[in-house]
Amino acid sequence: MSGILDHLAIGFGVAFSLTNVLVAMIGSFIGTMVGVLPGLGPVNGVAMLIPIAFAMNLPPETALILLAAVYVGAEYGGRITAILLNVPGEASAIMTTLDGYPLARQGLASVALSLSAWSAFFGAIVSVVGIILLAPLLAKWALAFGPAEYFVLMIFAFCCLTSLLGKQPVKGVLAAMIGLSISVVGVDANSGVYRYTFESVHLADGIEFVVVVIALFAVSEMLEMLEKVMSGHSVEVKPSGRKLFNLKEMALTWWSVVRSSLVGFGVGVLPGAGASVAAAVAYSQEKRIIEAKDPEAKFGKGDMRGLVAPEAAATASAIGSFVPMLTLGVPGSGTTAVMMGALTLYNITPGPVLFDTKPELVWGLIASLFVANVLLFVMNVPMVRFFAKVLSVPGWLMVPGILCISYIGVYAINAGTFDLLLVAGIGALGYFLRKFGVPMAPLVLGVVLGNMMEQNLRRALSMTDGDVAVLFASPVSIAMWVGAAAVVIVPQIMRRMRAAKKLAAGPA
Repeated sequence: MSGILDHLAIGFGVAFSLTNVLVAMIGSFIGTMVGVLPGLGPVNGVAMLIPIAFAMNLPPETALILLAAVYVGAEYGGRITAILLNVPGEASAIMTTLDGYPLARQGLASVALSLSAWSAFFGAIVSVVGIILLAPLLAKWALAFGPAEYFVLMIFAFCCLTSLLGKQPVKGVLAAMIGLSISVVGVDANSGVYRYTFESVHLADGIEFVVVVIALFAVSEMLEMLEKVMSGHSVEVKPSGRKLFNLKEMALTWWSVVRSSLVGFGVGVLPGAGASVAAAVAYSQEKRIIEAKDPEAKFGKGDMRGLVAPEAAATASAIGSFVPMLTLGVPGSGTTAVMMGALTLYNITPGPVLFDTKPELVWGLIASLFVANVLLFVMNVPMVRFFAKVLSVPGWLMVPGILCISYIGVYAINAGTFDLLLVAGIGALGYFLRKFGVPMAPLVLGVVLGNMMEQNLRRALSMTDGDVAVLFASPVSIAMWVGAAAVVIVPQIMRRMRAAKKLAAGPA
């Protein structure tokens, strides 16, 4: 324990230097702004700042602190538009829209934003403490996950979606299948075969995630708002009342935040799993736990526990993804992969020896993650009132404004007009799917997880010459298969038992 305290003393000594505190503050602010803009996200934000940091000749620990602050800032910023406008700034904010946006429409935008900031802050602190205490042990645990285990993890994540499907699971499965179909468009990375491109060179690289998420959330949402305006209905939201959550709401959501933070950190430690998986698993876990106790819970309609669960999990996962990067030299997410590239510019190779050769860099980064999250919390909570003012913009101005910002984000990807046409087409499809009650969350998660599922399945089967027994070979795989079966079967049994009880109690 004394060794850890000594290392933390080194880390906070680095993090609390005037230059690094200022860099963390600037990075947190830039990250928040990057997260707010749909289509950028933390990966692009970090990538854009690497050449700037290198050109400024910053020391490696200061450069890493800047990039880490941008990362955690972008994670929070992506939730602002998800809550206010139903436009997730990045993949992990998809689950936030399910209850965050309904809360904003009910006049609780400021409360939802402050709860989001609090739960994200708590998830980050849990994750930082986890890194300090458990990094070496968790690194060894992460090594137990091979391609087969990752494939089963994705299966488990999809099975968790069954708790999001409500009373119409067929529509949810249809949405997930559409998402998986979109994820396989483009050149097959293994064989070089063109799949579902319809001889269009524009589809050779596949369909970008940003295109799908902007189309399904921003465009289809705007089409629904336009429909309401044309039919004479108002699209204005209730004015935001209270600016912060109260102690009663904090008590209501407390255990959801704690459970989701732990889930998020556990998923974050797994290289490549990502915050989107953590958010989906945490949301579905909370939905099952809460609805088992309270069948009248309003998940998907503005339940605060449904807001804090993905928020805490996604942030904890983002911070947890530093564990495999620092201890194994394996990127835990796309953003940490970019940050590893930044370290190579300084001739630094992440891995087990980094803790001994560069303790000031590793522990300075860990301490700065704590500092950056405190700065984000202190900086963003007072701005809740300002952010909520977005909802007071009249609909006739908000609709074209959101579409302009969204299309700028899409155009910035490839600087081509084909993506703009694709957004319009997929957005129209999303509008009709919404009209038929098809949920959007399983569809987008299908797009996010589809490529990872396919690649890990191929790797697992190539290692055993096509023997599917490898998917059931390890204790980790077996445990997750059992968990996947349980999350599908147990809710059905519980639902039937409740129906049987009501039927039996009916005549009395």
